[in-house]
Amino acid sequence: MSPPVVRPVGTAGAFRGSVILGVPTGTGITANVWAADQGGTVALLYGTAPGVYTAQTPARTLTADVPLEIPLEGLTPNTRYYYRLQYTGSVMGPTEERSFRTAPPAGGTFRFGLQGDSHPERERSQFDASLYTRTLQAAANDSLDFYVMLGDDFSVDVLDPATVTETQVRGRYTLQRPWLGIIGAMSPLFLVNGNHEQAARYLLNGPPNSVAVWAQNARNRLFSQPAPDAFYSGNTEQVPHIGLLRNYYAFTWGDALFVVIDPYWGSDVCVDNPFFGGDKRSDLWTVTHGDAQYQWLKTTLEGSRARYKFVFAHHVMGTGRGGIEIARLYEWGGRSPSGNTDFASRRPSWPVPIHTLFVQNRVSAFFQGHDHIWVRQELDGVVYQSVSEPADPNYSLFNADAYTTGIKFPNSGYTRVTVAPSGARVEYVRMYRTADESAQRVSGTVAYSYVIP
Repeated sequence: MSPPVVRPVGTAGAFRGSVILGVPTGTGITANVWAADQGGTVALLYGTAPGVYTAQTPARTLTADVPLEIPLEGLTPNTRYYYRLQYTGSVMGPTEERSFRTAPPAGGTFRFGLQGDSHPERERSQFDASLYTRTLQAAANDSLDFYVMLGDDFSVDVLDPATVTETQVRGRYTLQRPWLGIIGAMSPLFLVNGNHEQAARYLLNGPPNSVAVWAQNARNRLFSQPAPDAFYSGNTEQVPHIGLLRNYYAFTWGDALFVVIDPYWGSDVCVDNPFFGGDKRSDLWTVTHGDAQYQWLKTTLEGSRARYKFVFAHHVMGTGRGGIEIARLYEWGGRSPSGNTDFASRRPSWPVPIHTLFVQNRVSAFFQGHDHIWVRQELDGVVYQSVSEPADPNYSLFNADAYTTGIKFPNSGYTRVTVAPSGARVEYVRMYRTADESAQRVSGTVAYSYVIP
């Protein structure tokens, strides 16, 4: 006997909030549901064919402005599922149908996407809302297995340090929910902390009223992120008033290992821009990813037999400009700017620098944001790929002088990676505002691509 079909009821579009997927595995996924001004009950209707929903989650209570996580469990690996959110409140109705895919086995084909540095606080100079919407919609149309955001999407340091509140910090994250609901309803989101998020250890001050606590809690509650379990490995440290940071983690998807790292929670001192003002550090030996994260990274890379190994961070060392130009320095590369090889004395408990770990363990590519430019470089067989901003209306070529080599392109757009038996193809998909399009400027055009064998 076939399972019963669950029919959505009510008026489509009645729900004004957003559903953002996270923590995908081979047999499950989490839907993070949030609405600024709606409460009621919600349930997910889902199945493996469009419009045919053979399962439903139990109805859950949704409170306005409180994120709700709804897990879907017992799913079939390597399967596309179609779903709607059924909302019942002052009005009743389902969302539009969306879909997602569970983890594939090795040997198959899948796609994921990346963006860097959306900076919605920088209107007109580096951000245009209509262009951001267009970019995210184009990425959603690709039916990507997931989407990686490389930081500086929730810039807390636009707030006044003298009067900052938890509500204001949380507002930097709720601001993004409507936009990220475009891509996140289809492709689970993986977040990478950036320097402007100010989710960083140096700001911990003991009590819960810390900018770092507020930022990390807002991130983890409004965007479901991985904790260590049977599918994900990651940071096991319990931080007071936060719990698990969920700031660095790794997982295998098809033929690829994915590793996210984070210097900001690893270092006791400020890595980049101090929230309360002051100069940036000139001696970057004083900042670190930390012993625990280094040992986890080493164990993770050494223990994986995946064909491809991809590592993601906001930036090499979390600060500076450039890619391979600074990958030779400090704990990442082992040298001081003077040219001296000071690694053994400055990191005596680490066997080799981070880049050397990459080389020894055949890391395919390191992806970073921060520099607001799309650049492909290579060092010792490791691709260093900087990604563009998604919504810069001026299509700027920021920080080009910091890259002395490489293939360079200006903003805006997103990066798409297709992993297949024939290789991993990396593509830069250009996006433009409607008013800026021409015969030479067409949104969705692949400006450059290459294959990692």
